[in-house]
Amino acid sequence: MSNDVSPLPSFRDLALIEPLLKALDDVGYETPSPIQAQVIPHMLQGKDVLGQAQTGTGKTAAFLLPVMNQLLKNHVDGQTGALIVVPTRELAIQISQHIEGLSYFTHLSSLAIYGGNSGDNFIAEKKALQLGADIIVCTPGRMIAHLNMGYVNMRGLKFLVLDEADRMLDMGFQDDINKIIKAISTQRQTLLFSATMPDKIRQLAKRIL
Repeated sequence: MSNDVSPLPSFRDLALIEPLLKALDDVGYETPSPIQAQVIPHMLQGKDVLGQAQTGTGKTAAFLLPVMNQLLKNHVDGQTGALIVVPTRELAIQISQHIEGLSYFTHLSSLAIYGGNSGDNFIAEKKALQLGADIIVCTPGRMIAHLNMGYVNMRGLKFLVLDEADRMLDMGFQDDINKIIKAISTQRQTLLFSATMPDKIRQLAKRIL
């Protein structure tokens, strides 16, 4: 029996558009990680994805690249294209910085929404949620604060990403996640990433994917 392992594809093999490939070259990404090679093709085919992945596996780019690719190909002004929900402000900032690097050669707009910011930040968040930003990264509690004020427009949302879902449930965000899901379009692609797969994550995945 052969022990040969099939090589991973290049990013060009994954049919990503040129501005993203240029950004990948710029930041030094050469070969997709295993999670990227598995997730990106399914995402580009319009499928929902449930992924088990630890931090440091390239998980963030695994969902950012196909989401950004599709938003660039089917851009709509005046609405939020993707909502990424994460458990902590630190992760929201980290993903926002990742978006900034990958979107350098594009026109995509993004904003991180999390607690502990100034009043000026809250005003900027409100404007983005009313008028639309291509990608919004948020913590559950902060998004609920905006939703409760009645001005959030998520009807045209194309992508919902729940990152570190097991951690969010462990932190008690189950009800907040349910409220966020009810407030957004059902005509969306959904991605759920979790480091572990306990029953509560499988039940959530069965309900929303």
